[in-house]
Amino acid sequence: MASHDTQHEVYYVPAQSKWPIVGSIGLLVTVLGAGTLMNNLSSGGEAGAARWVLMAGLAIIAYMFFGWFSNVISESRQGLYSAQMDRSFRMGMGWFIFSEVMFFAAFFGALFYIRVLVGPWLAGEGERGYSNMLWPGFEFSWPLLQNPDPATFPGPRETISPWQLPLINTIILISSSVTVTLAHHALRAGKRAALRNWLLLTVVLAVIFLTLQIMEYVHAYNDLGLTLNSGIYGATFFMLTGFHGAHVFMGTLILTVILLRVIKGHFTPDNHFGFEAAAWYWHFVDVVWVGLFIFVYVV
Repeated sequence: MASHDTQHEVYYVPAQSKWPIVGSIGLLVTVLGAGTLMNNLSSGGEAGAARWVLMAGLAIIAYMFFGWFSNVISESRQGLYSAQMDRSFRMGMGWFIFSEVMFFAAFFGALFYIRVLVGPWLAGEGERGYSNMLWPGFEFSWPLLQNPDPATFPGPRETISPWQLPLINTIILISSSVTVTLAHHALRAGKRAALRNWLLLTVVLAVIFLTLQIMEYVHAYNDLGLTLNSGIYGATFFMLTGFHGAHVFMGTLILTVILLRVIKGHFTPDNHFGFEAAAWYWHFVDVVWVGLFIFVYVV
């Protein structure tokens, strides 16, 4: 009995892996391509090679995801992980989500700084109201449709109504948070059919959300003049909603992998941290969207 307990408390140390360096290269190429693409588009240039660099970076990251996930799944199915490994995974996922919270907190902080401090200063208000000497006569209001330098950064013609696509997307994401929770309850109860169906519905809702987000972006660019080049409102709008959309896309991929594992019969009521980690991440994405809906679209 003692040897059995000792065996299951052994901390598994995997063999040397190429995936960390592959992931780092993928991130570097992706950021290089995305930064170059945004600079080219904002200056009126062509996407050119930057688009291909971005696609190459995303392809490398996708390769890393599927390769690393495959290794971890294989190790888990072989029973190589102990209770200590499970605790390590939970701690690692917790810190990862905390880092994501700080990531979005920085962008929400920038939005707050612009709306509450910098904008009023440029309009001559507050302790640094002398900043209005840069653009005399500028009047600040949010959403900012009339920029201080409209010749360089023409403001958007209109803003997106929060009570159309954004409200629908909010309902969709909140619903997906409910469905993934119901899937988790079904897994803990050993109801495999319900687990599969609720998780499949979660993935479908995620794809619908992404589709509507793309439609909203096309509408903003083509009909409203709301672009990355339309001043600080456009920049903050696309940075916050764009990074959130990227997280939804990654979450959708993760949930799809989990769904395939469920179909193959992986996970048990007592051993399913892979599912729990995906659910944690998805709940985080949903909470961020609620904040976006309130502070970017409504307020």
